[in-house]
Amino acid sequence: MKFRTLTLGLLSASAFAFAAHAESITIATVNNGDMVRMQTLTDDFTAKNPDIQLQWVTLEENVLRERVTTDIATKGGQYDVMTIGTYEVPIWAKQSWLLPLDKLGDDYDVKDIIPAIAGGLSVDGTLYAAPFYGESSFVMYRKDLMEKAGLTMPDAPTWDFIKQAADKMTDRANGVNGVCLRGKAGWGENMAFLTAMSNSFGARWFDEHWKPQFDQPEWKNTLQFYVDLMKANGPEGASSNGFNENLALFQQGKCGMWIDATVAASFVSDPKNSTVADKVGYALAPDNGLGKRGNWLWAWSLAIPAGTQKADAAQKFVSWATSKAYAELVASKEGWANVPPGTRSSLYANPEYQKAAPFAKMTLDSINAADPTHPTVKPVPYVGVQFVAIPEFQGLGTTVGQLFSAALAGQTSVDDALKQAQDAATATMTEGGYIQ
Repeated sequence: MKFRTLTLGLLSASAFAFAAHAESITIATVNNGDMVRMQTLTDDFTAKNPDIQLQWVTLEENVLRERVTTDIATKGGQYDVMTIGTYEVPIWAKQSWLLPLDKLGDDYDVKDIIPAIAGGLSVDGTLYAAPFYGESSFVMYRKDLMEKAGLTMPDAPTWDFIKQAADKMTDRANGVNGVCLRGKAGWGENMAFLTAMSNSFGARWFDEHWKPQFDQPEWKNTLQFYVDLMKANGPEGASSNGFNENLALFQQGKCGMWIDATVAASFVSDPKNSTVADKVGYALAPDNGLGKRGNWLWAWSLAIPAGTQKADAAQKFVSWATSKAYAELVASKEGWANVPPGTRSSLYANPEYQKAAPFAKMTLDSINAADPTHPTVKPVPYVGVQFVAIPEFQGLGTTVGQLFSAALAGQTSVDDALKQAQDAATATMTEGGYIQ
C-alpha cells in the first residue's frame, strides 16, 4: 500500500511538472451555439496535443468585436486566437495585424474550403483566417401559398417574379404578408440585405476612385423597388424588423416569402418552433439578369494576431477546430445536422449531411453565387459582398441604414434618403483621404 501511494505521488508530481511546462493559448470567441459546443469537445484536441492548454474568453458578439479590435489595434497581446468575421479579415490582414495561416498541416486540405468563403478570408491568395461557420442568403417561401397563387418558384428567381408572387400571396385580412425583408437600421441589418440586393441591380457603394454612387440610377432603382415592394406586401412596422423579428413572423405563418440568411433554414423547418415547418421551400436570392444575385456572404472564422508569441500552438488549434476531422467529431456526438455549416465542399458532398439537411444544396449554391472579390456588376476598389471592407464602413453603413429605414417608414422620400446618403458618404470618404 505504501509503495502504491508513493508511485501515485511520483506520477502526480510528474504530471504537475509537465503541466507547468505546457504552453497555454488564449482564445477569444463568440457565444453562439457552435462555438459553445466546440468548447465541450476540446478534450479531443488536448488528447492529441497534451503540451497545449486552452484558455477561453467567450463574449457576446458586440462585446467580442470591441475587445478584439481594441486588443489587436493596440497590440495588447491578450489573445492568441481570435474569432472574427469576413468584414475584419481583409482590413486587418492588409494592416499586417494577422499572421498568414501557412502551417495548418499536410492533411488540412485548404482546397476543400468553399472557394467563395476562402476568397473572403484571403488577401492576394493567402489565407488569413480559417472559417468555422459560413452562410449566404436565399429565398425561403411557403410552398402552399405559392401553389394557391398559381405560381411555381424557380430555383433562380428574378426580382420581378418575387414582386409578382408577393402581390398574389399577400392576404392581410388573414394576417399574411407576401414578403418579409429586413428594415431595421444597421450596417449588419438592413444594409446587409440592401447592399446585397443593390449588387443585383448593378449598383455599388463607390466607383473605382472611391466616389460614392448613391446619386446614380442603379441605387434609385434598388431603393425604390424595395420600398414599393414592402409598402405593398410587407408587414406593418417593417422598418423595425431585423433577422429575429422576421424569423418569428415566418415561423408564425405570417410571411409568404422571406429573403435572409441560409442559417435560418434549420429554424423555419424545425417543427418544434415553426408552424409552417413542412411547407417551406428554398430558392436562390433574386437577380435582375445582370450576372449578380442579391445574396451575401459571411463566415465566423479563427485568426491569429501578429503579436502572439505562440503562433505554432495557435495554428495547431485553428487547424483542429476547422478541419474535416472536427466535423466528423461533431457528427459523432451531436448528429450531422449540427455540424457547423458553410465552410467545406466535402460536407455538402456527404450523403449523410444531405439527408439531415434538405436545404444543404441550396445553401451551397447560394454561397457559391457570391464573390467577395468581384461583388458588383461594375468594377470597384473594395472587397466584400454585403459590406465594404474598409474601417469607415461600420459607421457609414449604419448612417445610411438609418436613412433608408426612414424612407421605408415614410419619414423621408427615397430621393431625399439617397441624397443624404451621398452627402454622408462623400464627407466620410473625403475625411478618410479616399477622395483627393
